[in-house]
Amino acid sequence: MSAQPGAAPVILALDTASERLCAALCDGPAIHTHDEAGGAAASARLLPALQGLMARAGVAPERLDAVAFVQGPGAFTGLRTACAVAQGLAWGWRKPVLPLDALMLLAEDLQAADPMADGDEVAVAVDARMDEVYAARYAWRGGRWQALQAPALWAWPALAEDWAARPVPQALAGSALAVFADRINWPAAPRRQPEPLDRAAALGRLARQAWAQGATVAAAEALPLYLRDKVAQTTAERAAAKATA
Repeated sequence: MSAQPGAAPVILALDTASERLCAALCDGPAIHTHDEAGGAAASARLLPALQGLMARAGVAPERLDAVAFVQGPGAFTGLRTACAVAQGLAWGWRKPVLPLDALMLLAEDLQAADPMADGDEVAVAVDARMDEVYAARYAWRGGRWQALQAPALWAWPALAEDWAARPVPQALAGSALAVFADRINWPAAPRRQPEPLDRAAALGRLARQAWAQGATVAAAEALPLYLRDKVAQTTAERAAAKATA
């Protein structure tokens, strides 16, 4: 059974793009959440975690309107895991899929902690390892996020140059704020949030926003967002990067 027009959707959302395994179940006004250590254990733990979440919330698969997943950018294996599970569940349950932006998720988490004014901007930067960063910029407009600069993979000098040429945002979010704090002259934004406060709850809210915008796709069209083809450095490349740093 699907939600009636105007009714709050019932959405199962999952996220293994980071070192956390997060899930959210939106059911009417409630958002039930699950958050545990992920990483290498995510592929084995994700399905049991989702089953447990649905059981605790008392929601059967037939009540779902959609399955949402964080498509990236993020950890290569984690993105594949989330996409494969979301596709499998959506096919089996005959539900559409909602692909979600991992960096927008961090903007949503920041927004919940201290609501932003309409038009405020957030710049997000996440450590991508190998001396690179995933970065994007968003604006909060009309109760939802608008992407001003889509997620991309940046080398540090290029990102610093790009941000220096743009207006200073009202907030900064993402792990790169802490990991590379001593290497970048970050914009003097009044708010900074290196780590999410409640990633799972933000996941549920972002899934609702995506549903409201009609962002569903068929299971076959749900794909991870890979921004890097190369996932490791050679010994010589690591030595060169260390010498430069």
